[in-house]
Amino acid sequence: LMFSKLFKSLFSGSEKPAAKVDPVEYKGYLIYPEPMDEGSQYRLAGRICKEIDGETKTHMFIRSDQFPTKEDACQWMIRKAELFIDQNGDNMFK
Repeated sequence: LMFSKLFKSLFSGSEKPAAKVDPVEYKGYLIYPEPMDEGSQYRLAGRICKEIDGETKTHMFIRSDQFPTKEDACQWMIRKAELFIDQNGDNMFK
């Protein structure tokens, strides 16, 4: 039963469009917090984007951290993404 629900959600046309997320700018990067709903909690996730030579580069950012509220997951995503940017810079896109 669970597999059939997953299969239907993957292939039906009724999937919800992704919510519009306002990015947070940090040192020329755009951080998009996009927590993943894990039932009763939210997994820390999102994207880090930067335009390099006219091309938008994107790094998907997913961590094992889970939080009780979507707001907490968003706040921690921004903090961890800023640290990740400080540590890796443009190397994250290689």
